Amino acid sequence: MKTERRHKEKIKLFTTTIIAGEFKGKRIEIPDIATTRSSKSILRESFFNTIQFEIMDRNFVEVFAGSGSVGLEALSRGAAQCYFMEYNKIAFRSLENNIRQTDPSRCHAFFGDSFENFANIYGLVKRQGGKTYFYFDPPFSTRDGMDEIYDKTIALIEQIEPEVCEMVAVEHMTNLTMPEKIGTLEKTKKKKFGRSTLTYYKPVA
Repeated sequence: MKTERRHKEKIKLFTTTIIAGEFKGKRIEIPDIATTRSSKSILRESFFNTIQFEIMDRNFVEVFAGSGSVGLEALSRGAAQCYFMEYNKIAFRSLENNIRQTDPSRCHAFFGDSFENFANIYGLVKRQGGKTYFYFDPPFSTRDGMDEIYDKTIALIEQIEPEVCEMVAVEHMTNLTMPEKIGTLEKTKKKKFGRSTLTYYKPVA
């Protein structure tokens, strides 16, 4: 117990803030652990500038949620329901704390492996109806050799059907070339932010 308490005390918490909307200025806590990175504010702002007000009354799924900085930004800007998946216990605790600072009635957090949980959460949003935004930020490393993570992520995206999908955004290492098409979705845009890049997909028209 003492060892666990000391371990908890060693974990530093950083914060970022929600940029705009109902919860503008609310602080989001981010534990300083290897598997959790907050999407840069400039990257988040660019993403939401791209989708503008289209997020209103849409579902939003943050597949590798960490502390939930992207999904909670979507919530603040009017998303109907937000779904979060996270497998790290420390990050999940922060995610739950962050949700409590906003609107828990519109948030659904799922603990466990995102690759294993995705089908269940996808089933939920499909049954709910309406178009959904999916945000994938797989836990890449700055080292090479993480191709398997991206292969598994692309396999998840291949499951997404056009009638369910409004857009898929993938945050990935800039040195990775994403495919032009994934399943029934096609690449529409990409934007670089240093080591990170956002690539967008939409259903084939």
